[in-house]
Amino acid sequence: MNFTLKIWRQKNRNDKGTFVTYTIANIAADASFLEMLDVLNVELTKKGEDPVAFDHDCREGICGSCGIMVNGRAHGPGHGVATCELRMRVFREGETIVAEPWRAKPFPVIKDLVVDRSSFDRIMMAGGYISAKTGGAPDGNALPISKPISDEAMDAASCIGCGACVAACPNSSAMLFVAAKVSHLALLPQGKPERKRRVERMVSQMDAEGFGNCSNNYACEAECPKEISVSNIARLNREFLMAKIT
Repeated sequence: MNFTLKIWRQKNRNDKGTFVTYTIANIAADASFLEMLDVLNVELTKKGEDPVAFDHDCREGICGSCGIMVNGRAHGPGHGVATCELRMRVFREGETIVAEPWRAKPFPVIKDLVVDRSSFDRIMMAGGYISAKTGGAPDGNALPISKPISDEAMDAASCIGCGACVAACPNSSAMLFVAAKVSHLALLPQGKPERKRRVERMVSQMDAEGFGNCSNNYACEAECPKEISVSNIARLNREFLMAKIT
């Protein structure tokens, strides 16, 4: 398959940046989007040009580091997939593909398609943990929690912190990310002792980082590669309200 690529190139945080157009040929239909970028970078390196910088690690839809806006959508066309899971067969032969970094003030561009998502790390450090000593893995039947609640907690825990929710939101809100982390721990008995302090600290840090508020746009849920439900945002709001009034 052959494509025309318009890729955002930006040397550093202070550089203005611009789109640069490339052409690429003979890409396998089953190749991932990142593998296509690998091919492009080999060609650029052979020409003595600077390769395109982009984040990646596991390339299995687990780590969340591969976030790229593709044709105006976080992680590109498709549902429930990260950029590394996006296959080139979803694009038309000869199509022009636009790739750019997440666009949010709390995610400043480091270089090209790489953004600084350390704001998420600081939110987690503010309260996304428990202090209980859990020891080894207990037998499943020994856990004092019903399976429906356990399943709901694990669904929230599947958030990989990629930032697609922020990139998709018109307000650059991180509510879905924070809600998933708060829900995960608030639902489990190990997270109960610190639930009030946790939600207050995480929401406070989220606001301090400059993320916008949720306006029920639902774009976050639509673009989340792990299909995290916006119902978690409702739980986050309840947890925060209870923490403030009790």
